[in-house]
Amino acid sequence: MSTLSLDSTQSVNPMIAHGNDLYLAWQVLRSEQPRLRARDAAAQLSVSEAELLASRVGEDALLLRADWSALLPALVTLGEVMVLTRNEHCVHERHGVYRDTTVMANGKMGLVVSADIDLRLFLSGWHSAFALTDETKRGTQRSLQFFDEQGTAVHKVFLTESSDLAAWEALLKDFIATEQRSTLNTVAALEKPAELADSDIDVQSMRARWARLKDTHHFFALLKKAHTTRTQALRLAGAEWAQLLPSAALPQLFAQASEQQLPIMVFVGNQHCVQIHSGTVTHLRWAGDWFNVLDPEFNLHLKANAITQLWRVRKPTTDGVITSWEAYDAMGELIVQLYGVRKPGIPECEQWRALAESFAPLMAVEA
Repeated sequence: MSTLSLDSTQSVNPMIAHGNDLYLAWQVLRSEQPRLRARDAAAQLSVSEAELLASRVGEDALLLRADWSALLPALVTLGEVMVLTRNEHCVHERHGVYRDTTVMANGKMGLVVSADIDLRLFLSGWHSAFALTDETKRGTQRSLQFFDEQGTAVHKVFLTESSDLAAWEALLKDFIATEQRSTLNTVAALEKPAELADSDIDVQSMRARWARLKDTHHFFALLKKAHTTRTQALRLAGAEWAQLLPSAALPQLFAQASEQQLPIMVFVGNQHCVQIHSGTVTHLRWAGDWFNVLDPEFNLHLKANAITQLWRVRKPTTDGVITSWEAYDAMGELIVQLYGVRKPGIPECEQWRALAESFAPLMAVEA
């Protein structure tokens, strides 16, 4: 356990069945491509990221107990951290303190609702957790990494220069799993149900329900009731509620929000975690196909050419119409979602609405 510097773990006497072949293969790959990220290395080795990380148990990684109701609230002791949530095409990074954490009694849902770190946690899909101490050219990088049953990362927490190392050591001691295994069993993801034909959707009924929405959080129930996917519902909603925009408009929206220093909400997530930034964006940069926000407390890395559909969406609520921009990939998966900053019970910011509505649609979605 040398790189973890946690002497107390020795008393646990973990039984380590080391995945030598995978670990050694990764070491060779790392020597050949030292800048290769773990996610990309796993893909090259034809394993999941979690399986690759498990192979490092006994070297520079620990398997932790999957006790989310105790572990997640304990992260407040670490002080300032950087949290990272991503999907296939977008990475969301936010600095702050992991405070105000709530895990529901059934253990299936969790929330972090502080001003700096804002998360929606769908914990029924969380499966494994690791602590990693990685020696890099920039120094020692310590992180907690959470994965689903497929071995896909759902959320990561990185220590910063301001984090409490004594709290880190205490956290590992409290949550180390009794059995330290360097192999991990994963399961294949279930196939998504096929999208129904448009002719099988009761469009008028769906639009009527849409018009009666009282809260944006009720939208998922609308989709389920109508038996539609998100993109199908947007396509069938009609121009009153959804309009298709040119994909290139999204970086332009960020640029104008930056110029106006208009606070926005940037949602990025996967099946099991959604991470939200609320505030302004300032430093915008392109790097090849990637559009980036590079602010001190918030970073966003968006593969812009992965966007195949960009929608302006309007949802009625008890606080008035709420306007969002939603970007989707070729599989109909949500990449990133933008709103104006607002609190429940307060109408949408007029400045945000004016900006969101200022872009001409590609086409009208006719009734």
